[in-house]
Amino acid sequence: MNTAFPSFSRRYTSFMEAENCTQVSKFLLLGLSDDPELQPMFFGLFLSMCLVTVLGNLLIILAVSSDSHLHTPMYFFLSNLSFNDICFISTTVPKMLVNIQAQNKDISYIECLIQAYFLSTFAGMDNFLLTMMAYDRFVAICHPLNYTVVMNPRFCVLLILLSWFIIFWVSLIDILLVKRLNFSTSTEIPHFFCGLAQLLNVATSDTLINNIFLYVSTALLGMFPMTGILFSYSQIVSSLMKMSSVASKYKAFSTCGSHLCVVCLFYGTGLVEYLTSAVTHSSLRTMIASMMYTVVTPMLNPFIYSLRNKDVKGALEKLLSRAAPCP
Repeated sequence: MNTAFPSFSRRYTSFMEAENCTQVSKFLLLGLSDDPELQPMFFGLFLSMCLVTVLGNLLIILAVSSDSHLHTPMYFFLSNLSFNDICFISTTVPKMLVNIQAQNKDISYIECLIQAYFLSTFAGMDNFLLTMMAYDRFVAICHPLNYTVVMNPRFCVLLILLSWFIIFWVSLIDILLVKRLNFSTSTEIPHFFCGLAQLLNVATSDTLINNIFLYVSTALLGMFPMTGILFSYSQIVSSLMKMSSVASKYKAFSTCGSHLCVVCLFYGTGLVEYLTSAVTHSSLRTMIASMMYTVVTPMLNPFIYSLRNKDVKGALEKLLSRAAPCP
C-alpha cells in the first residue's frame, strides 16, 4: 500500500499538470506598465500613433490611385506597402487599446494565435515589398531601356500574389506548430501583443521543432530579401559611378532616397528588436524595441515618402487641394 500510494500520487500530479497545460483558454498580456496612472497616457499615445499611421498610409494610397502620373510599378508597390502597414499596426494596437480602456489584460487563446499569425504575415510581406521596390529601382536605373518590358503590370501583380502565397503558408505552418504546444492556464506574456517568439518563451512543452522552423524561415525570408536589396543597390551605385553628368546621378539616385530611408528604418528597428530580446532580460527594453518595429516604423513611412519624394508630395498636394472646400 505504501509503495502504491506515491505512484498514484505522481500519476495524479502529472495528470493535473497536463490538464493545467492543455485546457488553456486565455493569456494575460502584461503590457508596458502596471501603473494605473500611466494607462491614460499610453492610451492617448498609441491611439494617436495608430490614427496617424492609418491616415498617413491611406493618403498615400489615395494619392497614388488618383494621380495617373504615379501609375507605375514603383508606386504600385508603394501603395501595397502602405496598405500592408495599415494592416500591420491594426494587428496589435487596437487590442492593446481595448485592454487599457477595459482595464483588462486578457486575450483568448484563439485571439492570441490569430494575432501572432497576422503579425508574422504582415512583417514578412513588408520584407518582400521592400525587396520588390529595390528590384524596381535596379531595373529602372541599370536597365532603363528594358524597364517597361521587365516591370510590366502582369509581372508586378504576379510578384505580389507569389509573396502573399509564400508568407501565408510559412505563417500558417508556424501557427500549426504552436498549436501542438502546451501552456499553463495562468500564462503571463510580458508584452503588449502575442508574437511567435513570445508564445515560444512561455510554452511549457518542448519547443525545439518550433525554434528550428522559426529560425530557418526567418533566415531564409529575411536574408534572401536583404541580399536582394544589397545586390540591387550595389549595381545601382556601380551604374551611377559610370555616369558622367552630376545632374543625371542626382536625378537617378533621388528616386532611391525615400526607399533607402524606409529600408534602413525597417531593418534597423528589426535588428534592434532581435538584439534586445537576445542580449537583455529586461522585458521593458524588449517591448520598447518591438514598439519601434511594429508601431513607429509604419507610422513614419508615409512621412518619409511625402517629404522626400517630390512626385508623392505633389500628388498629395493635389489631392488635399481637391478635397479642400472652395473659397
